[in-house]
Amino acid sequence: MAMSRTIFVLLISITLIAVFVAAYNDAPDSATGSKGTGDHTKKGSGGAIIYASGMTAMSLMMAITRAIFVLIMSFALIAMCAAQYESTTDGTGSKGTEKVSGGAIVHASIITAMVALLGGAESAVPSSKTFKFINQGDFGDYIVEYDANYRALDLFSSPFQLCFYNTTPNAFTLALRMGLVRSESIMRWVWDANRGNPVRENATLTFGTDGNLVLSDADGQIAWQTGTANKDVVGLNLLSNGNIVLYDKSGKYIWQSFEHPSDTLLVGQGLRPNGPNRITSRVSDVDGSEGPYSFVLEKSRLNLYLKSKNLKKPLLYYTSDWFGTSQGVLTQVLFNATPESEEAYAYELTFEFFVANSSTGTSILTRPKYNSTLSLLRLGFDGSLKVYTYYDKVSHGAWEVTFSLFDLINGNNGVSQCKLPSRCGSFGVCEDEQCVACPTANGLLGWSKNCAPPTLRKCDNGKANKVDYFKVVGVEHFMDDYNKGEGSLELDECRSKCSKDCQCLGFFYKQESSKCLLAPVLGTLNKVANTSHVAYIKV
Repeated sequence: MAMSRTIFVLLISITLIAVFVAAYNDAPDSATGSKGTGDHTKKGSGGAIIYASGMTAMSLMMAITRAIFVLIMSFALIAMCAAQYESTTDGTGSKGTEKVSGGAIVHASIITAMVALLGGAESAVPSSKTFKFINQGDFGDYIVEYDANYRALDLFSSPFQLCFYNTTPNAFTLALRMGLVRSESIMRWVWDANRGNPVRENATLTFGTDGNLVLSDADGQIAWQTGTANKDVVGLNLLSNGNIVLYDKSGKYIWQSFEHPSDTLLVGQGLRPNGPNRITSRVSDVDGSEGPYSFVLEKSRLNLYLKSKNLKKPLLYYTSDWFGTSQGVLTQVLFNATPESEEAYAYELTFEFFVANSSTGTSILTRPKYNSTLSLLRLGFDGSLKVYTYYDKVSHGAWEVTFSLFDLINGNNGVSQCKLPSRCGSFGVCEDEQCVACPTANGLLGWSKNCAPPTLRKCDNGKANKVDYFKVVGVEHFMDDYNKGEGSLELDECRSKCSKDCQCLGFFYKQESSKCLLAPVLGTLNKVANTSHVAYIKV
């Protein structure tokens, strides 16, 4: 037994010496500067300067400290081996047995301490996996969404690539781009990190040994971060499905971009009541900050909402059993793509619904006749909901709109575009999917993008404000399918309610049912055949 222990301790000692050598080898090479704190630069594909970091001063100091500790412990263990061997050859035997017992305890304590110390090193990001990107250099040459300028970074997994992009000068967003240069098609932005908080030239993206991914502006102020410092992160990866993940040594995701959607869901990405429960539109093609439209997971279905400064709560503008389940309270909804059959001639793009974390069925959005796993669901800045599918096997025209909710002609279970709140901008009459008129006090004029509701006078809530109205005959509000209004009321009662409510921009009255709908937002007025459905617009 004593000899076995001696051999075991010798093996441990040799192993620890090897660890010391490895730690020494990871230290900076003073002759070449190939490791250590010296940063190396190279040009990224879009012009961003990339610093492939070696060990930081702190990590270098920790490595040297561990190496010295390991060396000392190794010599100590060898010395104890010798002492243990002498004790086991003691003539009386009893004294030797006592020394072996005490030595075993000491050995166990030292080994435990060393494992604890070295274990801490395992939870840090290796220096070879750290990086620092600087937002500077030439812009990329290819066409991207929103007519943006961009700089591509080295984080790439076909067809996804991390970039800095801007739609206004010196206001950059760190974002994930989808699409390949060789397809000669537009490349789309599918995830924004610092949404609504742009950075400037010379901003930096850093992934350090502490496991935190940090975007800092040129002045050093943090614009965005994953918040994963000292949380056992050992690496970062961009997966083939477009998910950026920070993981620990067991492969568990500590942070992932799929948990932080912007206006887009990729295949395999979902919404949860206790997690990300919505996607939110952009303000416009130029302004990428959060806009007025949201696609929200609620108790048993997905709903579309519009918010406005005139609204205490968002307006519902689309809901359907097609976007939900009757099986119970939803715990998750996934946007998925699955082959229709074993031959995989066609794919089904679906919402998959989960109750109590078990799948309860799907709603098929569309059925492309090719592999459609590279698809995205987008809530547009106009409130539209579309699926764009990318097929990387073709040399041009790689993108196709495979689903559009507000499309009577091509949409699966489609809804008229005239039900879109902003189909006609801030104001207009829509008929047969087209904006056909701009309502005014002088009648209906030709519609243009400049059509807008009247500018209102000063108003005091709750008082009988002196206001006038003009009529628009044969129209309904865009939310009429989900809110018929209050009733039954006389026309004068409905008018009085709107006049006393400063948030009311007009009211919609149905003579046959005496229903009164107050409208805090006007937007698109849907033309109908029934002339007893009348809008009264406040002036």
